[in-house]
Amino acid sequence: MHKRRVVITGMGAVSPIGKCVPEMWKSVQEGKCGIDKITLFDASTSSVQIAAEIKDFKPEEHGIDPKEARRMARFTQFLLAAANEAIADARLSREDLGQETTGIVTGNGLGGMDVMDSSFSKFEESGKKRVSPLAMPMLIPNEGAANVSIQLGIQGCAWTICTACASGTDAIGNALDLIRSGRLDICLAGGSESAITEFSIKSFAAMHALTANFNDCPQKASRPFDKDRSGFVMGEGGGILVLESLEHALARKAKIYGELAGYGASADAFHITSPRDGGEICAKAVKNALKDAETLPTEVDYYNAHGTSTHLNDSIETQMLKVAFGEHAYKMKISSTKGMTGHCVGAAGAIEAIISVLAMNNSYFPPTINLDNPDVDCDLDYVPKIGVEGNINCVASASLGFGGHNGAVIIKKFKE
Repeated sequence: MHKRRVVITGMGAVSPIGKCVPEMWKSVQEGKCGIDKITLFDASTSSVQIAAEIKDFKPEEHGIDPKEARRMARFTQFLLAAANEAIADARLSREDLGQETTGIVTGNGLGGMDVMDSSFSKFEESGKKRVSPLAMPMLIPNEGAANVSIQLGIQGCAWTICTACASGTDAIGNALDLIRSGRLDICLAGGSESAITEFSIKSFAAMHALTANFNDCPQKASRPFDKDRSGFVMGEGGGILVLESLEHALARKAKIYGELAGYGASADAFHITSPRDGGEICAKAVKNALKDAETLPTEVDYYNAHGTSTHLNDSIETQMLKVAFGEHAYKMKISSTKGMTGHCVGAAGAIEAIISVLAMNNSYFPPTINLDNPDVDCDLDYVPKIGVEGNINCVASASLGFGGHNGAVIIKKFKE
């Protein structure tokens, strides 16, 4: 069956290392770390006192009306900010966005945790008598895509994918399928998250998922594939890619960043938080993406790793790469940009897909910062500490979520 080709014509991002795509990319090239002491709440009673926050975020600077922003959770504000940048980058008009063949698919793992924290605090303070009528509409995960749809007039569809840390990647994959099928011509795809709240941080800390060993040196805390890694660092942000059928993009003379060539998914069917040992099942997501893209493993020049800086993820992801790519796993460049951004959960896959596109277009392999002492179980080329230049024609990016959700995308340089 003939598959419509899908290209990337716009990108927008709000991240701990940059509140727009150019700023974020500059930080990636400089190896800048966005992790610091938590300021969004008083973390003095928490075992974990660091996170990758987006500092000084002002919605009005991103085209969001302050009055409307007050009715949005922080994750929704990030998503709308990224969407506004992406549609401006793609030069989409209000008329383009209002077509029935334009939609939005985004990923979110946790919803409005800031709204949940504040609402429950007020609920307790009032003697469990008062609840804000805006609490539920603001905190449920679908409200990100819903608000973007409302603000931009997108009527084709407004979907939310909730597969934990794989949400952003799975949203991109589902958007790809919608365009290929002919249901949409344009789709905004990506993810957002904002979970740096007292309840969220203490919950993740209680399950020993976050590192508590670097409160005095935050910028060293996220260290994917390093033997001294001890857990991930919570990040936040939003990322949107404008996906478009090739025919539609060419007809309107859009600039093209690359071709979204393939998507694959799998489920570990194993454990609610731990990945399945051996990497065979998560490798199926990458293999399925390669098959979908009609791409050989040896054609992939760069792999943007999930690379969370947890003991289990990094070693099992290394096993997965060897299963998925065979001997080529030892030859291609691999890096985790979470050393800089922290783990942005539902936004991670989208932000990392954008970084992967920029890496390809700028012939630059981003570094895995803080990789000072590689783990013996992590023996591939992770571009330690400093990025390197080199030709990139094809990239892969994967996300591995709690519950065993695995998603992967393949992106190629565009050729007519």
